[in-house]
Amino acid sequence: MLSRRHFLRTFSGLGVAGVSTVAYGFSEPELQLRVTRYQVSPPQWPADLKLKIAVIADVHACDPWMSLQRIQTIVEHTNALGADITVLLGDYVAGHRNVTRFIPANEWASVLSGLKAPLGVHAILGNHDYWDDRTVQREGEGTTVARRALEAAGIPVYENDVRRLNKAGHPFWLAGLGDQLAYAPARRHGIVRRIGVDDLGATLGKVTDDAPVILLAHEPDVARRVPSRVALQLSGHTHGGQVRLLGWSPVAPSGQLLAYGHIRMNCDVVVSGGLGCSFVPFRLGVPPEIVLVTVGQPGPTVS
Repeated sequence: MLSRRHFLRTFSGLGVAGVSTVAYGFSEPELQLRVTRYQVSPPQWPADLKLKIAVIADVHACDPWMSLQRIQTIVEHTNALGADITVLLGDYVAGHRNVTRFIPANEWASVLSGLKAPLGVHAILGNHDYWDDRTVQREGEGTTVARRALEAAGIPVYENDVRRLNKAGHPFWLAGLGDQLAYAPARRHGIVRRIGVDDLGATLGKVTDDAPVILLAHEPDVARRVPSRVALQLSGHTHGGQVRLLGWSPVAPSGQLLAYGHIRMNCDVVVSGGLGCSFVPFRLGVPPEIVLVTVGQPGPTVS
């Protein structure tokens, strides 16, 4: 089977000049950044609670492709959306080696600390945040550099944990799942027997009332096991395949169903195409995006 790594490396070397008008234009990144909007109305969600969620996924900070200046632009665009809450879905560290500089975690976390929202900024970790931490992989345990940097910057990180939030007297739960692929490198080397640090049952077990639940999960794969108790799942990881043609991703690490966009399963699922790149600095048909999800019934149309 052709892996995402091998496909992207092969595809990026074939006729890129001929498709430059739709490929990710690194020379003018601000012009390529887009905001993708979703309106979802899960049956588990109260009709009178409207919530706007800004979603940032897969930053993959590195020079020159995802510089501190570009991350600052993303922060400014996100703040301008006026969301009630902002969530970060993991993979902050570089996802490939075609870079001029690996940006230290304290630097990108400092820029992300500029994100502001009335109900706060909340984060989970992704697989690359674990995979690129050699100490954690070698020891098979520990707190990642990425988590320490985010928390030092004032951004809480959820790993199989929940928080009860409130908007205008309406409570809801934010649940953050541990990464499902965290120790894949360590397992290959026989250091650990497990792959993920995720525990869906324990996470949802911390929800103590019937207020609706929003689940943050870096890899969307867990959606196949998420119960209808959850109203909305927000995920990244796939980059929309990083190459997406006519609504189809040639390489879909979580399967075609969960490759990108809004999917209805036991709960509503929104998979972001993310902002950065894995394996090679190349995108086609799936521009880098900030996602804005509005949860709740749309208001009446005013003519």
